[in-house]
Amino acid sequence: MGTYQRIHPVMPEGIASRKAYLVGGGIGSLSAAAFLIRDGHMPGKNIHILEESPVYGGSMDGAGNAKDGYSARGGREIEEHFECFMELYGFIPSLKNPDRSVLDEFREFNLAEPVESHCRLVENAGQKADFSTLGLSTADSLQLGKLTMLTEERLGATTIEEFFDPGFLETNFWYFWRSMFAFENWHSVVEVKRYMERFMHLISGMNQLKGILHTEYNQYDSLILPLIKWLEGKGVNFDKGHQVVDLDLDLSSGEKTVTGIHVLVGGASKLIKVSRSDLVLVTNGSMTENSTLGDFNHPAILNRSVSERGCWSLWEKMAAKSPDFGRPEVFCGDIDKTKWLSFTITLTDDDILFPHLLEWTGDKPGMGGVVTIKDSSWLMSWTAPTQPHFINQPENVKVLWAYGLFPDAEGDYIKKKMSDCTGRELFEELLHHMGLGNRIPEILDHTTNVIPCMMPYITSQFMPRVMGDRPQVIPQGSTNLAFLGQFAEVPDDCVFTVEYSVRTAMMAVYGLLKLEKEVIPVHPSKYDVRVLLTAVRTCLGNKPLPLDKTLGQILSGTVIGKLL
Repeated sequence: MGTYQRIHPVMPEGIASRKAYLVGGGIGSLSAAAFLIRDGHMPGKNIHILEESPVYGGSMDGAGNAKDGYSARGGREIEEHFECFMELYGFIPSLKNPDRSVLDEFREFNLAEPVESHCRLVENAGQKADFSTLGLSTADSLQLGKLTMLTEERLGATTIEEFFDPGFLETNFWYFWRSMFAFENWHSVVEVKRYMERFMHLISGMNQLKGILHTEYNQYDSLILPLIKWLEGKGVNFDKGHQVVDLDLDLSSGEKTVTGIHVLVGGASKLIKVSRSDLVLVTNGSMTENSTLGDFNHPAILNRSVSERGCWSLWEKMAAKSPDFGRPEVFCGDIDKTKWLSFTITLTDDDILFPHLLEWTGDKPGMGGVVTIKDSSWLMSWTAPTQPHFINQPENVKVLWAYGLFPDAEGDYIKKKMSDCTGRELFEELLHHMGLGNRIPEILDHTTNVIPCMMPYITSQFMPRVMGDRPQVIPQGSTNLAFLGQFAEVPDDCVFTVEYSVRTAMMAVYGLLKLEKEVIPVHPSKYDVRVLLTAVRTCLGNKPLPLDKTLGQILSGTVIGKLL
């Protein structure tokens, strides 16, 4: 979309009296509120964001203090072509300087401190592993080429391990890929295809994480907090402690109209009546629903409840009313395939760990990105973010974040399942793999807390699916209902990204208000001949391109392949 399309829409008729109810307080709802105000001209006082918890921001969180320790469940990776995300933060003022936008400061920070890993893989308790190439054979590259050729309909619910040969799943490419995006072998190969095509321009720098952008602080402090402050200044209603349990729907005449919202407030039932001209935007499903925390001496206990799981329960009730509302059980029906564990480490007056990491990896904190331990039974990765990682973090305090994809496996140093480990035990296992096993007692003396977080649904969005399992952002026949977030269908874009949620918000607002402004298209990397050639060269180990049948096979189905 060119600048010609980036217009200021005309005010919709009657917008001053219309209301919007946004179910869930994550980035999808927050960005929808911002677009309603800027593009839809809706008064902020007419917008209600209904959230069960006392904290907004959804999965983009971060909290704590130096005394008790800090905690962040995780962080979503960002790159330059998150067009909807950049559009949003281009008009949200910075907390430091209201004359500058969040995007201005975000860009300046990444120009000053770009991510470029000098130690992407480690093994053998503290030794750098070779991460110079993707480690793909010609046969592996052909499999990737085949994946780009096949349609999503043809692939259906095929899993990654069903599509790829076993050898492919042992390549550096797969270690890079799964640790960046948290893919498991039993997840959907369609999502791998989408990532391949969406981020093809990043493949050449994948081994060093080139092109990945990061925030100065955790994503709550850097992104959610300024957005909330702006919305509060516009008069938006943050209705905390409001658990939406059901919606009344009029499904007659082929239409879908929300007429009422059932809410629990302090244990008491409340009905919010909704008119046909009002808007109801629902975040259906959550990656971090039913998350639990542990501490230094206690593990995070897995919450397997199926009767009380917030937005999942709401979505199940909605899905029972119309097949157009998707099939939530596809995503939340097998916790053992969607869970994993992260942990946040808080150190005070550390003079061992961070100096060791700096000397070993050669990366300034925050600039090295994710480091993956190839021979970890838990498949652990860690990142040393820019310090301070929290706005209120003292100078003598350091924060480290780590996660493991195999929480049911026994550790290599701690002979327990990862999910059964206390914060201390998780940290000891990590230190062993960092080559600091002989200094564990010294480092623990400077450890304030280690907070584990068990997330039952953290990769639920990657479960094998087919068309219809995720509802359309605006279901067919909807007059005032839209879905937001990772479990609504957005063609060509990738789940497990901030961009996906912000894009659904833009689609919902522009579509329901019938604005003449277009939603910014997904960046078309896969149609750029230069990007395709660079990606192929990288997959082939940067050897001279064989402009013959082999390259034609790899690129078959693309513009270049047809030319060849």
